[in-house]
Amino acid sequence: MESMTLTTFALVRHGQTDWNAQRRLQGATDIPLNDVGRGQASDAVAVLSGYEWDAIVSSPLSRAAETADLIAAGLGLSVARRVPELTERSFGPAEGLQAGPELDALRTPGGFRGAESEDEAASRGLAALDALAEEFRGRRVLVVAHGTLIRVTLSRALGRTLQSIDNAVLNLAHHHAVDGWQLEYFNGERVVAGVQV
Repeated sequence: MESMTLTTFALVRHGQTDWNAQRRLQGATDIPLNDVGRGQASDAVAVLSGYEWDAIVSSPLSRAAETADLIAAGLGLSVARRVPELTERSFGPAEGLQAGPELDALRTPGGFRGAESEDEAASRGLAALDALAEEFRGRRVLVVAHGTLIRVTLSRALGRTLQSIDNAVLNLAHHHAVDGWQLEYFNGERVVAGVQV
């Protein structure tokens, strides 16, 4: 029965938005997918269809919700629910800004003035995944969320710093009730056990 405690997560960042393309900080601002992003969501189906999924959940923000809906339709499944705790890290007054003096003026160590801290976002994201691991113990869950939230949550879970997450590619992690978290794919590439990604 040991294998029953292994829960598999695909953690997929939403497809591209216009703000992604313009390199603007999005955070909790609800920016929709663009046509490139819709194409990326559809393209992700080919990779994700190699697995059986027991449930699909997403952030309630429209860019993640629509990505999840497109992936679910492509897999012949439906989205179980939106999980508010999977919303992107809030960047406060920095949202909508591009790199430059205006953004620099808001910088604080590890973030921005008036923003959710990286620690807060990681704690919230990990609590959401832990709850899903409990609910879907021994099963496979496809989670569509956001780049920063996935990065800081996985970094916290694995105890190491990961680089930024690409749009609509596979990040595959396994949660074991005793042994904790292991990463199998990161940004679409297989992770060699014990090697830093």
